[in-house]
Amino acid sequence: MADPTAIAAPEKGPDFIRKIVAEDGETKKWGGKVATRFPPEPNGYLHIGHAKSICLNFGIASEFGGTCNLRMDDTNPSKEDQEYVDSIAEDVKWLGWKWDGEIRFASNYFGKMYEYAEDLISKGKAFVCDMTADEVSATRGTTTEPGKPSPWRDRPTKESLDLFRRMKAGEFPDGSKTLRAKIDMASPNFVLRDPVMYRILHAEHHNTGKTWCLYPMYDWAHGIEDSLEGITHSICTLEFEIHRPLYDWYLDAINEGRAEKIHHPQQIEFARLNITHTLLSKRKLLELVQSKTVRGWDDPRMPTISGYRRKGYTPEAIRDFAKRIGVNKFNSTVDFQLLEHCLREDLNKRAARVMAVLKPLKVVIENYPEGQTEELDAINNPNDPAAGTRKVPFSRELWIEAEDFMENAPPKYFRLTPGREVRFRSAYFLTCRSVVKDAAGNVVEIRCTYDPATKGGDSPDGRKPKATIHWLSAKHAVRLEARLYDHLFSDPDPANNPVVNPKSEEIVQGWIEPSAAGAAPGTKYQFERLGYFSADKDSTAAAPVFNRAVSLKDSYVPPKA
Repeated sequence: MADPTAIAAPEKGPDFIRKIVAEDGETKKWGGKVATRFPPEPNGYLHIGHAKSICLNFGIASEFGGTCNLRMDDTNPSKEDQEYVDSIAEDVKWLGWKWDGEIRFASNYFGKMYEYAEDLISKGKAFVCDMTADEVSATRGTTTEPGKPSPWRDRPTKESLDLFRRMKAGEFPDGSKTLRAKIDMASPNFVLRDPVMYRILHAEHHNTGKTWCLYPMYDWAHGIEDSLEGITHSICTLEFEIHRPLYDWYLDAINEGRAEKIHHPQQIEFARLNITHTLLSKRKLLELVQSKTVRGWDDPRMPTISGYRRKGYTPEAIRDFAKRIGVNKFNSTVDFQLLEHCLREDLNKRAARVMAVLKPLKVVIENYPEGQTEELDAINNPNDPAAGTRKVPFSRELWIEAEDFMENAPPKYFRLTPGREVRFRSAYFLTCRSVVKDAAGNVVEIRCTYDPATKGGDSPDGRKPKATIHWLSAKHAVRLEARLYDHLFSDPDPANNPVVNPKSEEIVQGWIEPSAAGAAPGTKYQFERLGYFSADKDSTAAAPVFNRAVSLKDSYVPPKA
């Protein structure tokens, strides 16, 4: 198993797939054409692992002046739904990619697949089998023993053709018959031990309705789809490496004896994404949704693209992440910190700064005029001079973070404490004079004085407090719901320990400055000193809701060269 703490280093120069594509271009292997495809099954929402594949397939097409198709491999109607089709298309577009032409569907090729299947039966390369799924599995053999041929393996061609047509006509119940390829029951590659090509499934299909009750297996459909679409480089994840001989066998079998050969693409495999603290199994993610462990596929704790989008990630950060992790031929595990690092780098450049207080403590400025309000200038983004400034209201009563005050502070605590002067961001220097406590002895209010000469946060006499804290005018601040997220799974390798982190989501009620309260869903800010936040889809001007996309602290350490 891959080391769950390892951080994969990006490859230097073009990855091995891009080198293959470049060499094929130089040799004119495909007539100078580059055609790739992204072929998800519409049986769930796309996750961060799919983002790697999306960026690879669409990226190669873009870099080499080719095309990339978006194709739904919808060969299993019992698990597929139009909701998933729509979400897949939305995610690909959100990541910034555009597919060639219309969305393709494997189901649109069912007629051609069926025609080719009859052709293989006529050539004696496929037969109708009456064995059940359990019987097929039991006779598959072992690594040291060959499989046992089906008693129907030598069924006459005419009989298999007749039965196959009757299967298509709906005469037989689910599971009663299959169409199997006749290859090699002694092959060391189990995939070649007379694999099933078709099964009977009386289920309504999201795209074809009730037209079919005979559905192809993915291995049979895969190569034909690529062939019909003229794909040059069929890029798959590493688990399909052992399926490549079958991919080639099917296409070669179809071409055998044909005067006009069908197109035969090249399948290339790469290592799928593994990332710490993250499960990338659609089946397990579906279980989380169905058990209501999360609020849906787009819950910000989910590793789905829609979940990251709702949490506050940007397509630029995810594309950068995909570029940095590179493309390898071996399995490795990427530290989640790298993904967060990519997001921080992106949001640091684009996110406007605002002030919010999540765990409020009241400050009263004793020498500030009662009823007075000032509009102070605050910088929107110090890394972007063009972002300008905004007006922030300042008044006698303020909110600060409770952790920015300590009554009995240790020597290296430089924030607010009795007798100490602290800079309030873009405002004034304030000094704590006294505290107000409740009956239980808890500090509920801080009494301060301010220096009017330090407006804007600078002192004419050169004083420089060692700490700067953020604040809000209490009478102008807007009530805020902030959702703070941690890993859904505490264990870095949740595949072995899929225990949900009970602290994966914390919801707090705080305050935010009025300039950000009405932000449209998806608007990103840096809440000063607290992290990067994004307005949730539930957010309104009257009741703003923000998700913390990532904290400000970056502990990612790039791997050594």
